[in-house]
Amino acid sequence: MDGTKGNTTTERVSDRELVVTRTVDGPARLVFKAWSDSALFQRWWTPRSFGMTIHSCEMDVRTGGGYRLVISHPSMPEPMAFFGKYIEVVPDARIVWTNEEGGEEGAVSTVTFEERRDKTLVVWHDLYPSKEALDEAMVSGATSGFDEQFDQLDEMVSTLDAE
Repeated sequence: MDGTKGNTTTERVSDRELVVTRTVDGPARLVFKAWSDSALFQRWWTPRSFGMTIHSCEMDVRTGGGYRLVISHPSMPEPMAFFGKYIEVVPDARIVWTNEEGGEEGAVSTVTFEERRDKTLVVWHDLYPSKEALDEAMVSGATSGFDEQFDQLDEMVSTLDAE
């Protein structure tokens, strides 16, 4: 799956790996803040067109910390929890976390922030435990919506810059 819309690129780079890149109009410290502050994270994380609601968002963004999101959608009978641990956190540069709600089939996600003048190159890398796990994530739609999601991130970061 390769796709580019705006300046978001999504590419399956191997049987187990998906990489999303986007240049966000703002400094790395603000982009990192958008990924690590729960109030800000909730403002951009779910693509608006998907009709999802974030009911709660707990984030302890530090190495050894954890997160838990509870999200619902009209087609789901009950809200779903997404949770995991932060394996590595380097302020303004890198966050690595587990996705444990899928059990052994959960990906390990890494996002890096590389400042380039007043913009930030964001590279989000998901490593799945198997080819089948990534195949399933792609079929389920879990790997779609990045364009809109990153548009929302870019829009929100621009408001932080003005604050």
